[in-house]
Amino acid sequence: MSTPETREQWQEMALTLTIQGQAFIQGRYQPAVSGKTFDCFSPIDGRLLAQVASCDQDDADLAVSVARQAFESGVWSRMAPAKRKQVLLKFAELVLEHRNELALLETLDMGKPINHALRGDIPATARAISWTAEAIDKVYDELAPTAHNQIGMITREPIGVVAAIVPWNFPLIMAAWKLAPALATGNSVILKPSEKSPLSALRLAALATEAGIPEGVFNVLPGYGHTVGKALALHMDVDCLVFTGSTGVAKQLMVYAGQSNMKRVWLEAGGKSPNIVFADAPDLDKAAAEAASAIAYNQGEVCTAGSRLLVEASIKDEFVSRVIAALKRWQPGHPLDPQTRCGAIVDHDQLQRILSYIDSGQQEGATLAQGGKQVLPETGGFYVEPTVFDNVHNEMKIAAEEIFGPVLSVISFNTPEEAVRIANDTIFGLAAAVWTSDINKAHKTAKALRAGSVWINHYDGGDMTAPFGGFKQSGNGRDKSLHAFDKYTELKATWIELA
Repeated sequence: MSTPETREQWQEMALTLTIQGQAFIQGRYQPAVSGKTFDCFSPIDGRLLAQVASCDQDDADLAVSVARQAFESGVWSRMAPAKRKQVLLKFAELVLEHRNELALLETLDMGKPINHALRGDIPATARAISWTAEAIDKVYDELAPTAHNQIGMITREPIGVVAAIVPWNFPLIMAAWKLAPALATGNSVILKPSEKSPLSALRLAALATEAGIPEGVFNVLPGYGHTVGKALALHMDVDCLVFTGSTGVAKQLMVYAGQSNMKRVWLEAGGKSPNIVFADAPDLDKAAAEAASAIAYNQGEVCTAGSRLLVEASIKDEFVSRVIAALKRWQPGHPLDPQTRCGAIVDHDQLQRILSYIDSGQQEGATLAQGGKQVLPETGGFYVEPTVFDNVHNEMKIAAEEIFGPVLSVISFNTPEEAVRIANDTIFGLAAAVWTSDINKAHKTAKALRAGSVWINHYDGGDMTAPFGGFKQSGNGRDKSLHAFDKYTELKATWIELA
């Protein structure tokens, strides 16, 4: 199928799109046990997309039982790694074959620009699955350095049943970061997508089965966090819980794990990432363009968003002007228009949250330098201008709390030491960036920053070969790279004494 090239063509495709709203358990779609549903609306124009199964405790019990049976049967967990690799490679191929449909579901469901979904999210999802698949039969176990009459074997075994709770901002990418290594290492997976964006995950489940993943190994339960999410987190037969989302929910999931069976819990939580621009940055226009992208891409609904822009005082006014000029290319537009770079906010609640932070910034004395208003209300959708606050202090709410919207706080500094102090003065530690032509300053600053990812002279770099995760209250564990395998396996030491 050819890829639509215009807004009208995408809208025409949307009219014929089949949307699946039922849960996916044991290789087939089925309603929630209770029969309950919730309405799934598009943030583009507020129209109803589908009624989606509202899963709860009964559905969690069923899915966990099915996943456990599949795991214990060995149909996947004891399959040769090379064979699991071939299935997952086929899975990745099917994701790419259905790229138009999956991208359209992402855009309709959470409002991101169609070109970002099509050129970014879908290839990244397939890449996460295929890269991880290729690694399956290239990771070796170990032998300990023992005496001549002993053998110490160190092996990794799949942990069992994995529950993955993923967010609404990058529905498929975040799911792939979890399910790819979980499946690759032989586990059974239950995916709980956000109730704000469940549609692409439900479609993904059928593609997994088509690729050859056995029934019961990959299940999808749509529903609310306080119902089915809580049920999975407290379930005594879930061995591992992985999560991407807010720090507040991440903390509660740790409590649930302690209250239940001490299941392994791996969390990627919030961020308030500093983007540090020194006066000797090699290219201020590039730095400004990337500062704009860092706060406006995906409507600012990004955990690594460069929401705190730290600029050396001697260039602050000039640089902020460049950022504001760069943001003109990021004005909100219709998400199905391939020219749109900034789409719709995911729903009304999130829009109101963003607007409340904009009000807070003004009340606390920051200077509103750009944007600050809801736009395109006549569409019935949820759109807000990229917003820049100047003269911000780190104690202000807009500088301290994760907004998850296109709201940028500009803070000035005079020395590298002051920049590091401001950057680290946060409960978060997910990401940071440094712009300078001085290699010594770049390395010293990067080493001093308490963040899981640090980018030098660019923003938001990396690929599947590099681990991703945070320090402090941005979480624990790592997604991507071979380090992700650690989350889904248990180490076993088997000690043999020879006669």
